[in-house]
Amino acid sequence: MSNYLEEPDQQSVRKKRRPVRIVLFSALALVLVAGIVAGGYLFNLANTYNTQTETIAEVFPESTYRPTRAPAAEEARNILLLGSDENGGSGETEDLPGVPNAGRSDTMMLMHIPANREGVYVMSIMRDTWTEIPGYGEHKINAATAFGGVPLLVETLEGMFDAPIDHVAIIDFEGFTGLTDALGGVTVTNEIAFQSRGADGEFFEQGEINLQGESALKFVRERYAFTDGDFQRVKNQQLFIKAVMGKFLTAETLTNPLKVNEVVNQVSPYLSVDEGLDASTAGGLALSLRSIRSDDVQFFTLPNLGIGTSADGQSIILKDDAAIAEIAEALDTDTLGDYVQAAAQ
Repeated sequence: MSNYLEEPDQQSVRKKRRPVRIVLFSALALVLVAGIVAGGYLFNLANTYNTQTETIAEVFPESTYRPTRAPAAEEARNILLLGSDENGGSGETEDLPGVPNAGRSDTMMLMHIPANREGVYVMSIMRDTWTEIPGYGEHKINAATAFGGVPLLVETLEGMFDAPIDHVAIIDFEGFTGLTDALGGVTVTNEIAFQSRGADGEFFEQGEINLQGESALKFVRERYAFTDGDFQRVKNQQLFIKAVMGKFLTAETLTNPLKVNEVVNQVSPYLSVDEGLDASTAGGLALSLRSIRSDDVQFFTLPNLGIGTSADGQSIILKDDAAIAEIAEALDTDTLGDYVQAAAQ
C-alpha cells in the first residue's frame, strides 16, 4: 500500500506545482488572446489606411538620371511631403496630376529620417523658390508640378540636393479639420496676431492658442494677413504640424487604440501616397521611430537670399546655392542633424 501512497512532502510539492502550472497556462492564454486582439486591430488599421488612401500611380521620373544613396546614408529615408489646398492656395489655374481634389501644391517639405532613427528633420521649401526645372529652364519650383506633375517635382528636387527621394505623400488641407478633432485639438504658440480673410474669417491672438476643426484650416491657410506673406504662412504650418506630432507622439495617444484608429480614419481619405508607401511600409517606419517624441522632430526652412524679381517680372525667392550644397553634403553623409544644429547657432 505504501507503493501507492505519496509521502507528505511529495503531496505538498504536487500541490505547489499545480497552482504554478495553472498560473502559467492562464498567462499564456491571456497573451494569446491579446495577440489575436492586437492582430485584428492592426489588420483593421492597415486595411483602413490601404483602402482609404489614394495611390499616386506615377511619382518618380522615368528614363532619367536619379541620384544614388551614399553608403553612409544607406538606411536613411527621404520623404517628400506636399500639401494641396484648393480653396486657400496660390490661385494658379493648372490642375496638378496626382494631387487630390484638383488642388495646388502649396506646401512642400522634405522629411529626412536618419539611419539611426534618433531624430526627424523636416525642411520647408518655399514654393516661389527660383530654380532650374529640367526641360523648362528657370521657374518657381512650384511650377514643376504644373509642367510635369509629381515626377517632375521629384526630379527637380533630386537634382537640387543630389539625393534620392524614397516616398511621396500628399495631404489635402481639408483633412486637418478631422485630424485636429480626432486629437482633441492642438496647442500652438502663435507668433503674430492676425485676422484670417473671408466672411468667415477668424481672429487668432498672439500667444498660446488651441486649434480645432475649421480653425486649424484657417490658421494654416492664411498668408494675406502678413507683410511677408508665405514666409509667415510656412512658419505657421510648421507650428501646426509640430503641434500635431507632439499631440500624437504621447503615451496618452499611442496607448489608446481607439484614438489611433480615429486619427488614421480621419486622415486617410485626404492622403495620397506612392504605391510603395503602403500600410506595411508606413507601419515599419513608424515602428522604427517608436522612441521619437516631439522634441526630436526639428523643422527648418531651406535658406534663401531673400526676395527678388525674375526677368519676366515675377516676385521670386532667391535660393542660396551655398546652403543647398551644404545640405546636399549632409544628406549624402547622413549628418543633416549636425547641419541643422550648426545652422541654429
